[in-house]
Amino acid sequence: MSILVLGSNGGVGKFIVSKLKDADQNVTAAYRKDEQVEKAEKEGLDAKNVDVETDSIETLADKFKGYEQLAFSVGSGGSTGADKTIIVDLDGAVKAIEASKKAGVKHFVMVSTFDSRREAFDDYEALKPYTIAKHYADNHLRDSGLNYTIVHPGALLDDAGTGKVEIEKLFDEGGSVPREDVAATIVEVLTNKQFQGGEFQVIAGDQPIQTALENFYK
Repeated sequence: MSILVLGSNGGVGKFIVSKLKDADQNVTAAYRKDEQVEKAEKEGLDAKNVDVETDSIETLADKFKGYEQLAFSVGSGGSTGADKTIIVDLDGAVKAIEASKKAGVKHFVMVSTFDSRREAFDDYEALKPYTIAKHYADNHLRDSGLNYTIVHPGALLDDAGTGKVEIEKLFDEGGSVPREDVAATIVEVLTNKQFQGGEFQVIAGDQPIQTALENFYK
């Protein structure tokens, strides 16, 4: 099983890569900068340059060929403006989806925001451009024809992972979750076909990750 992780330098992406490598999975870490690729290769990772902002759909498709699964954990970051959010989090995601179709990717995992529904636009005023971008990116993935899983994490924490979460289709209230636990959840999705398909929200909880996924997908 070959897996390409976009956004491998990010808070969630780096955990996805390390956990897949620890599990002896065939994983390639994608980075935007050449120096990041060189550093990762020196650390023993299979790495390549992928920039969803500047690469065309055709270029991305060439880079995606040969991978069965793709995890999109790319983000413009909280310090950038709305323009960069639209360029990276919306158009970059759409380009990656279209490129995945051209490249024959079998399963696309999207790391989204906690609530990307239109109803949430005014609930997170400070994050409104990001929520809007994720709303349309998620919709594009749903309509793409790809086999997909959309993961909606709660507020991301830098705390060490606990290995325990709560997973639902839609929570009544928000919550938070360590980045490491989000990554561990995504790794379970990537490595277990029974957990692939559809979408869910994930926050910190008291169920082991595999158990929480089994309960959700039963």
